[in-house]
This record gives sequence, C-alpha cells and structure tokens, in this order.
Amino acid sequence: MNWVNEGFQLLGVKVLWTDLVGNVAALATVLLAIRRSIWTWPVQLTAAVLLFVTSLSAHITGNALKQLMFGGLAVYGWWRWTRGTRAGQGLAVRPATGWERLAMAATMLLGTAVVGVLFFVTKLSWGALVPPPRGYLLVAADAYIFVGSAVATWAQGRALVDFWIIWVAVDLVGVPLAFSSGLVVSGAVYGVFFVLVLIGLFNWLKEYRSRTVLVPKEAV
Repeated sequence: MNWVNEGFQLLGVKVLWTDLVGNVAALATVLLAIRRSIWTWPVQLTAAVLLFVTSLSAHITGNALKQLMFGGLAVYGWWRWTRGTRAGQGLAVRPATGWERLAMAATMLLGTAVVGVLFFVTKLSWGALVPPPRGYLLVAADAYIFVGSAVATWAQGRALVDFWIIWVAVDLVGVPLAFSSGLVVSGAVYGVFFVLVLIGLFNWLKEYRSRTVLVPKEAV
C-alpha cells in the first residue's frame, strides 16, 4: 500500500496524507455531531479507516485497535441515527437514565482496569516501557482514554447528551497527558476538541430543553 506512505514535507517533517486527512475528518465529526447531522458517522468511519492504515504502517498497534473500535461504533451510530431520523424528523436527544449512567460509569471503571492490564501485559501502551510508578499511571491513562472514548461514542450513537460529558472527562486526562509527554501538537488538538465538546454539550442541552418545552404545548 504505497499510497499510505504518500505525503509532503512541512518544516522538515514528512506529513502523511492519510494522517492529515484522517485527523481533519475526526475533527469534522465533532462539528457535525454538534449539528446532530447523520453525516458525522460516515465521516467518522472514513477517519477511522484512514487512521487505521496509518497506524498499521507506523506499527502503532494500540492506536490501530482504537481505530477499529471507532469504525465499528461508527457503523452502530449510523444505524441508530438513521432509525431516529426517519420521516424527515430531527434527531431527538435526551439525557441518560439513571441506569444508563450507572452502566456507563461501571463500564469505564471496570473497562479501564481490564484494558489497563491488557495494555501493560501486551506492551500496547508505551507507558508499559516506562519505569514505575509513572509507567503505571501512563498505562492507566491510556486505558482510561481508550475505554472512555468507546463509551462516549456508544452514548453518542444513542443520542445521549451525556456523551459530551464523557468526552470532557476524557479530554481532562488526554490534554495534560499529551503535553506532559512532550506531544505539543497532539495536546493542542486535544485542546481544540475540548472547546468543541463544551460547545456541543451546551448545544445539545439547549436542543433537549427546547423539545421538553414544545411537547406540552403541542399536546394542548
């Protein structure tokens, strides 16, 4: 796959087209999600495929697995949102129920523990190569971001307002982790995502509250 390694030079650094377009598409998914556009899912699927092949080419197995997860969840979300927007209706967003929140919190807690052990044993997290205790913390952070991303995307597929809150929780770890690891560009990208996530949260809350106000009026 020679096309995977095609790119251009920027300030002496080779930038792969697949990596650039994949990350731009990932950013576009957030903007589309804010508008509750169903196009967020095919764009996310495209981003996942591009970043998957890029990660495989760079031998970054952990990130490749994460992109596989995003690709699968994109198909699920696409199917759910298609069902929720039939007959030209707008997507109805809502807060999660108490049971859904409990399930998501339990999944993040237990999932982080299980994935953390897996990342450490298989060395899929680079933190596994760092001496403890910092190495343990890095592995735990990687696992938390991985599981949190999965739970957030699943909740997005179900049109739950809470998915934005989960992304906030993920970014609160992802941003400082990237900067502390010397990944300034990645930290900056995470920072942009964080701002967009906050905008999305307030946008979806506004949409949900407007629906709860309109429904009683329509019923009268």
